[in-house]
Amino acid sequence: MSGTSLIAALKAFDATARTGTITTAARQLGLRQPTVSAHIIRLESEYGVELFYRQGRRLELTQFGNALLEHTQRLFSAEQDAQSLLIAAKTNYRGTLNLHAIGPHNITPIIKAYRARYPGVHISVTVGDSQSITQRILNYEGDIGLVLNEITDPHIFCLPYRAQKLVIFAHTDHPLAKKKSLRFTDLNGQEFVMREQGSGTRKAFEDSLSAKNIQIKTSVEMRSREAVREAVIQGLGLGVVANTAYQPCPDLVTLDVEGFNAHTFTRLICRVERRNSPLIAHFLQTAQEVLG
Repeated sequence: MSGTSLIAALKAFDATARTGTITTAARQLGLRQPTVSAHIIRLESEYGVELFYRQGRRLELTQFGNALLEHTQRLFSAEQDAQSLLIAAKTNYRGTLNLHAIGPHNITPIIKAYRARYPGVHISVTVGDSQSITQRILNYEGDIGLVLNEITDPHIFCLPYRAQKLVIFAHTDHPLAKKKSLRFTDLNGQEFVMREQGSGTRKAFEDSLSAKNIQIKTSVEMRSREAVREAVIQGLGLGVVANTAYQPCPDLVTLDVEGFNAHTFTRLICRVERRNSPLIAHFLQTAQEVLG
C-alpha cells in the first residue's frame, strides 16, 4: 500500500473508530460509504489484522484496533496542528480553540485577555467534570481543559493555575445562619448538599472534615454547583463551593467557620505533544499573564 493510499485508509479507519459507524465517518470525510468500507477492508486484508468486531451495523474496536487508534489520533492531531500553524502564519492567528472547563468562573478571564490579543480565534467552551474533561483531552476531543484535580498521566501537560478557597453557605433560615461565630464542631452531624463522588470540591472539603474528625450527612448529591445552590435555597442542607463560584442572593448567607481553610487548585491541561501548538501555547501564556 503506497503512502498516499495508506494515509487515506488510516483516515477512514480513524473516523470510523471515533464515530462508531461507517455512515457517520463517510459523512465526516466527505466520502461515499462503500469507499470508507473498502479502505478498512483493504487495511485488514493487506496487513492481516482485524480492526473491528462486526455485529450487524455495530462496530466495536478489537484490541489491535484500539492500539492503532492511539497512533492515528496522534498522527491526525499533529496534521491539524501543522495546518493551524500554517493558517496562523497566513492569517495572523485565526482558527478555532476548543476548551473544556469545570465552570466559567476561572476560564472566562483568560478568554477575555486572549480574545483581546487574538480576535480572529473562535473559541468554543464545553462545561463538564474534571474526569470527563481529562478523557476528552486524552482522546483529542478538545485542545485545552481546566480541571481541579492534579493529573499525573504522562500524556498530559499540566499547568497550575489558581488556588481558590472553599466557602460554606446556608439558607438564611438555617439554624447555623443565625450564629455570629461558628466552630468546626458546629458542622458535626449537619446535612450537606454535596457534589458527586470524584468532584475535586467534594474531596477537598471531605479531607478538611476528616482532619478535624467531623462527620456530616449527605442529604442529596448534585452534579453541578448551580444545582447545589438551588438545593440549598430550597432548604435541603448546607452547601460548599469555591469562592470564585459562589453567587450571593437574598436567601443565602456564607458561614464563617473558625479554622476552615480548605482550598481547591485549578489546572490547565493539554496533550504533552500539543503544548507548543500555536493557539494552545498562546492560550497557556495568556493564562500565566492573567495571573500576573
